[in-house]
Amino acid sequence: MPMQERLQHLFSVVSGQRFLNRQGLGNEVPFFICPYGPKEAVEMDRLQRQLVNRLEQAGIRILSINLYDLTVDILKERDIWEQVFELEPTVSKDQLKELLQGVLDPEAHLVPAIAAKLQSVEFDVLFLSGVGEVFPYIRSHNVLNNLQSTAKDQPTVMFFPGSYTHSLETGASLDLFGRLHDDKYYRAFNIFHYEA
Repeated sequence: MPMQERLQHLFSVVSGQRFLNRQGLGNEVPFFICPYGPKEAVEMDRLQRQLVNRLEQAGIRILSINLYDLTVDILKERDIWEQVFELEPTVSKDQLKELLQGVLDPEAHLVPAIAAKLQSVEFDVLFLSGVGEVFPYIRSHNVLNNLQSTAKDQPTVMFFPGSYTHSLETGASLDLFGRLHDDKYYRAFNIFHYEA
């Protein structure tokens, strides 16, 4: 689907009362995946900014959280940002990944930081981005699993560089960058399959 058609679809869906009132979800959490090709990341970032502007002009308040920016904020708040920079050239990638996974654990640190942002402002829809930038130390399905109890009152849209597929054989899968097929997540809806 061309970018302008995607923008129009996203605007129609997100600005619609059916979406805002979480209708047609069958008691599922109001989580939506907006998949896009990894090569479209720059275009999708631009589209997301245009979408936020249009929605806000229509009176719909968007809270945008970039997971990469949030992780940097968490590392700085915990006074370990500089330590990570110093350690990075001296440890293996696996060791660095393990360190970051510990200090940015979704349940203990990341979701509480998101929850604090959710409580600090009035908003109608949460947009999550930066999924590709925080891989592999933060996995999108872990974020969504841990957000289920925190972000259930308003719809959440995760902008995802890859595909979100459902099949009878393999179930639902978040395939990051179109290559990594191990993140099973069943409780979200593909926003391009959701009617306005």
